Amino acid sequence: VDRRRQLPSARLARVGSAIGALLATIVPGDILRAALPIVLIAIALYFAFKPNMNDVDRAERLSPFLFGLTLVPAIGFYDGLFGPGAGSFYMLAFVALAGYGVLKATAHTKLLNFASNIGGFIVFAAFGVVYWKIGLMMGVAQFLGARVGASLAMRIGARLIKPLLVIVCLALAVKLLADPANPLRALIGV
Repeated sequence: VDRRRQLPSARLARVGSAIGALLATIVPGDILRAALPIVLIAIALYFAFKPNMNDVDRAERLSPFLFGLTLVPAIGFYDGLFGPGAGSFYMLAFVALAGYGVLKATAHTKLLNFASNIGGFIVFAAFGVVYWKIGLMMGVAQFLGARVGASLAMRIGARLIKPLLVIVCLALAVKLLADPANPLRALIGV
């Protein structure tokens, strides 16, 4: 990852996330809670059935400038507003539109996802809605898991990342659908 080239996109992800987090403090998230499991299942199916999904870069469909100016802040906005699956959305955008191979997309996703997490965190901390003890414990566990995952991803590449992404998207969708407060449950009569 060329950090210097990706820093403007990271800043836009952080700004988009901060705006989304500001909106999250006033808007109910029922629409997103209902749509997110469907979107996550669609992403899982895309990665599961897309042929030639490997570590080889492909032709880009969107210039890096346009990608950074449009998709990055939009996903950052979503991350601040609601959050779950934002990393998968960055990954999907890098693979489908920036033409990155899976390993390169995964690496580039991390900086943008971190930046959008920081943007939302700043806003939520300013509003006093952060549970510090739980958040710090989760942060340490996430850091340790990320270190192990990154070393495995660098050694194994798409053979590990692709099935893991599919499994995580499906597991998150099931978790969200299992929540009694999910609006989709009322729609389907569960």
